[in-house]
Amino acid sequence: MQKHPASIEEIRKIIVEYVRERDWEQFHNPKDVALSLVLESSEVLEHFQWKSPEEMASYVKSNRDDIGEELADVLYWVILLSHYLDLDLPAAFIKKMEQNRKKYPVEKAKGSHAKYTKYQ
Repeated sequence: MQKHPASIEEIRKIIVEYVRERDWEQFHNPKDVALSLVLESSEVLEHFQWKSPEEMASYVKSNRDDIGEELADVLYWVILLSHYLDLDLPAAFIKKMEQNRKKYPVEKAKGSHAKYTKYQ
């Protein structure tokens, strides 16, 4: 797989330019952009529906590009929504990871799938 390093900001600029060139901002509001995000997320799920773990392993190998395109669609809508809401997505991500580290400390969470409210 070829790597294309790009920051979130670079990707945001590409998306915003793409939308503006097509005059699509007039159709975008947070609700509809969020709906598009959910719809695209569902398309990711379709790749795994009704497949056993063995089937998924084989399927992923032969459908990597298609799955990658669906994940790219999800990323597109996440970044576009954060743009419209004027959210600093990298800062929000770092803040959320800090919260997650507190909720799921290694000494309690390692090897466990339990929700943080279930820790003893």
